[in-house]
Amino acid sequence: MGRGRAKAKQTKVARELKYSSHETDFAALQRELSGGDASPNGRGGEESHDDPYDDYDDYRR
Repeated sequence: MGRGRAKAKQTKVARELKYSSHETDFAALQRELSGGDASPNGRGGEESHDDPYDDYDDYRR
């Protein structure tokens, strides 16, 4: 696909997003902003951080 066709497609998608009407789920937005118990990813709101370098923080001066 050439650059002209790609740009035209991007313009079309951007125009659809700008001018189309979307249904807003205000209840879901409120739950997300308030940090409710269940998160949409199904992990219960807690994120696990498996950073292998966390153990090295104890050795810093």
